[in-house]
Amino acid sequence: MHVTDTVDYCVLLEGELLMELDDGVSTVVRQHDVVVQNGTRHGWRNRSSQPATMLFVMFGAAR
Repeated sequence: MHVTDTVDYCVLLEGELLMELDDGVSTVVRQHDVVVQNGTRHGWRNRSSQPATMLFVMFGAAR
């Protein structure tokens, strides 16, 4: 798990990932899904046997 002082735009280009949040919620992110995070504590896991490619665009933000 990690947190950053950024607003993150995340696009899963290929594969499948599990996004975990610090409140225990987990969400499967699939190809072409978009996730926007605003400084949330989170982690990414690849639970499949295939590689995944994620595009991140991050903008600095004050907490």
